[in-house]
Amino acid sequence: MSNPSSQSDTTLENGIASGDSRSNQSDKPVRDEKDVGFVEEIVVEDGEPPDGGLTAWLQVLGSYSLYFNTWGTVNTFGVYQTYYETELLQHMSPSAISWIGSIQSFLLLAVGVISGPLYDGGRLHLLLTAGLVLITVGMMMTSICKEYWQIVLAQSICVGVGTGCLYIPSVAIIPEYFSRRKALAMGIVTSGSSFGGVIYALMFQGLLPRVGFGWTTRIMGFTSLATLSISFLVLRRRTTAVQIRSLLDKQAFRERPYVIYCCGICLSYVAFFAPIFYLQTYALAHGLEGQTVGYYLVAILNASSVVGRLTPSLIANKIGPTHTFFISVTLAGVTTFGWINSNSAGRNIAFAIFFGFFTGGIVALPAVVLTSFTRDLSRLGTRLGMSSVLNGVASLIGTPIAGAILSASGNYLGIQLFSGFLFMLTAAFMVVLRFEITGKKLLVRA
Repeated sequence: MSNPSSQSDTTLENGIASGDSRSNQSDKPVRDEKDVGFVEEIVVEDGEPPDGGLTAWLQVLGSYSLYFNTWGTVNTFGVYQTYYETELLQHMSPSAISWIGSIQSFLLLAVGVISGPLYDGGRLHLLLTAGLVLITVGMMMTSICKEYWQIVLAQSICVGVGTGCLYIPSVAIIPEYFSRRKALAMGIVTSGSSFGGVIYALMFQGLLPRVGFGWTTRIMGFTSLATLSISFLVLRRRTTAVQIRSLLDKQAFRERPYVIYCCGICLSYVAFFAPIFYLQTYALAHGLEGQTVGYYLVAILNASSVVGRLTPSLIANKIGPTHTFFISVTLAGVTTFGWINSNSAGRNIAFAIFFGFFTGGIVALPAVVLTSFTRDLSRLGTRLGMSSVLNGVASLIGTPIAGAILSASGNYLGIQLFSGFLFMLTAAFMVVLRFEITGKKLLVRA
């Protein structure tokens, strides 16, 4: 592991007050013999993270490709929601259709409870292989589906488990190679999900009228295969695990900063997907009736989110990731309340742009926030996996609740208020977290 002086530098970089007893308590790695599984020792390459160089930036490229095909796939479901509602599954309710995307996003996050310990245990390429195969096979099977249950098995479960195998490696490998530039590197990596959302959404809308649903989905599957192969070739760890880690780090839930962090991030995931899933269907009924641009709002949202992933990461280097996440989620809540008055073409497009930009930090920063108060990076994969399960449950229930609100009320106001208030509640948790990890100091980086 890194020497004591490097740990002190890292703590100062993250803006954690070293004299605060609460922070010191959370930084001590405690071995709990009752943890499920095995606890192992980690062997780390000598020296601090290189913070640059060819190998380090290749990890950014590989992780970028993982985000391109994990969150990029989930962020594209809005175009599938529109297609299923109007064509293939028009006999189903919007709430029932949204379960397809919700299960997919749930599995992306929930599988982390297994993939996190496997990653910590040195099984990186096993996870990459499983993810590559499952996503490709799932997309191919989706292309021939005709019934709702078939789509659930192929697109929700098969693709969802595949993305879940890849999510933890995409975020856990960056702190091994970057320290000072960690927020910037994570911003670049997470922008891959936005770029993937743009490319896949444009592919779907452009190819659908030309080659049909089947070949459109197959071409997207071949694209996933090609881009994921890059990750398989370039990703490698700087740490080597002796044994597979425990599935559960019970000590984490006895640390107040981690509990507050999990609660706040969980609420943001309940709120996050509803606007993405229902953006297009809302716009096509409120100001963009019969206009082609209405079918490209998901692509517009993801395009603006590319900038939204990078900008907060640059700001986080100055004021800290917790402060930056608070700003991002607060502005996302304000924007969501503004969605209520989006009843024209210009306002719908403006909402897609601003929502994509301000929610960029919600995807880019959670892992950086966690590492800012977690000194023992040997347990990072496990702790990310544990929080991912909670986030997965949140994403699973968020859009079906929104769909049920829509079905019961017959309008989108309930969805807009539902997401907006949850974003604001997340911001409140970030304020509590900030003072929990820094104490009462006001002018401090956190």
